[in-house]
Amino acid sequence: QVQLVESGGGSVQAGGSLRLTCDSKGTISLANAMGWYRQAPGKQRELVIVMTSSGETTVADSVKGRFTISEDPAKGAQYLHMNNLKPEDTAVYYCYVTKHGNEFWGQGTQVTVSS
Repeated sequence: QVQLVESGGGSVQAGGSLRLTCDSKGTISLANAMGWYRQAPGKQRELVIVMTSSGETTVADSVKGRFTISEDPAKGAQYLHMNNLKPEDTAVYYCYVTKHGNEFWGQGTQVTVSS
């Protein structure tokens, strides 16, 4: 019903920046919440940053001050802006949307940060 596709992942040196893109069918403006999770090897999937339809944003302490989220409703896209990347940011990043209590996920995109 809801399709999400991430892009923009890759390899970057510590201190660098990267922008991830999540393309949707244009349903983001109708969602209850939107944002990003990540999962590192051997760890549970964790919330990175999520914004509700009212504009309230929840940010993980580990990325606070370094990551931000933006949206382009006309394109049905959301973006994760990642700055001052650290090796511990290495993970698969997943686009996330909730609608009427249901969760929708992208396929994930790999981000690798080298020291």
